[in-house]
Amino acid sequence: MPYTKTEYESVEPVGGGLHFLRDALDCENLGVTVAEVDAGWTGKEHDHGSDGQEEVYVLLDGEATVTVDGEDVAMESGDALRIAPESTRQIHNGDTESRFVLVGAPDAS
Repeated sequence: MPYTKTEYESVEPVGGGLHFLRDALDCENLGVTVAEVDAGWTGKEHDHGSDGQEEVYVLLDGEATVTVDGEDVAMESGDALRIAPESTRQIHNGDTESRFVLVGAPDAS
């Protein structure tokens, strides 16, 4: 079949509202996550230096701050942020619930 379809809410959330869709969509080179997080939620600080994965965070609803290599980047609904593989990143959600789409794939450069 040339495509795979899923409903993200049918994928059991982990870590406080992260719906990891890679397996459900049978992705080979791309990770896709929908994050529905509560006010005040903080994600795990991490980087992808060892696997070369760049990420794009798209904030659909809410407000948040993403700390990238120690620099706070404020995000509002509709903002998208690309993060290089070797950079550390951590999401700090704002005062309301937020919904993100997080996409990651190996850096092709």
